[in-house]
Amino acid sequence: MQIGVIGLGRMGGNIARRLMRAGHSCVVFDASAKATEALAADGAIAAASLPDMVDKLAPGPRAVWVMLPAGAITEDTVQALGGLLGGGDMIIDGGNSYFRDDIRRAADLDSRGIQYLDCGTSGGVWGLERGYCLMIGGPRAAFEYLDPIWSALAPGIGSIPRTPGREGRDPRVEQGYLYAGPVGSGHFVKMIHNGIEYGMMQSIAEGFDILRSRAKAKVPQAEQFDFDMADIAEVWRRGSVVTSWLLDLTASALADDGHLERFSGVVEDSGEGRWTIEAAVDEAVPAEVLAAALFTRFRSRQDHTFAEKVLSAMRMGFGGHVEPGKH
Repeated sequence: MQIGVIGLGRMGGNIARRLMRAGHSCVVFDASAKATEALAADGAIAAASLPDMVDKLAPGPRAVWVMLPAGAITEDTVQALGGLLGGGDMIIDGGNSYFRDDIRRAADLDSRGIQYLDCGTSGGVWGLERGYCLMIGGPRAAFEYLDPIWSALAPGIGSIPRTPGREGRDPRVEQGYLYAGPVGSGHFVKMIHNGIEYGMMQSIAEGFDILRSRAKAKVPQAEQFDFDMADIAEVWRRGSVVTSWLLDLTASALADDGHLERFSGVVEDSGEGRWTIEAAVDEAVPAEVLAAALFTRFRSRQDHTFAEKVLSAMRMGFGGHVEPGKH
């Protein structure tokens, strides 16, 4: 199957590479000619512009995956594609767009016969090898047409034990991709996923901060413990109920540097944590943990703790997120 990929950064480039490994053809474009050339060297068809990309896609129907930061750059790109593609063609937004923007864009594109799908994509910089967990919203027929794309990107069932009682359900969910529903639903599910991620990361970070602080002079001497953070993270990975990929990344960072000296503790938020809290307010659902995790990220930009260094280390580990001012 042939597909266009726009945005060849930390995730977009590897999405194209994973698709090509599965035998799909990718026409790629990025504002950085160097990024485009790197994908061309791996076997992609390079495009010099959005019109050039559309021209190089074979007709009937064409599909373009947009993998850009949420906001103006994605908005402008989708609008430009809307003027270049035709009836029956498909645009997939695989970034972290706000679900209400998806609904608005889809309505506009539908008037021109263009189908829009929103794909929440989780996997970070490890997706090339591990695969991507995909949460997809949009027209059901378009989702089915693009099934070879989803299945190539998804991780597959792997070594994860099967959940009892799932007989008769869509087996593709066990492969790592989900049809969530109409337009906007894919990014909504991913938005809540990222909100949960904030809370999980915060709890891990705070726990290690408490462990580290047990050696402080203010603690009664008989109750002071000088823990090895890396060893605790490692033992928790082995049979503990808190075992997770986030803990794996924490253990790796602490093994490299038990004090996390290269991290300042400034923790940015992607926007999806804010949108998750907004959704909770709209639905009158209490979300104390997720709200606290979000506000902690705001505070981290003024005053830094060891917990924030742990958060920064996790973000670097799964998404390649670099702290402000560090390159």
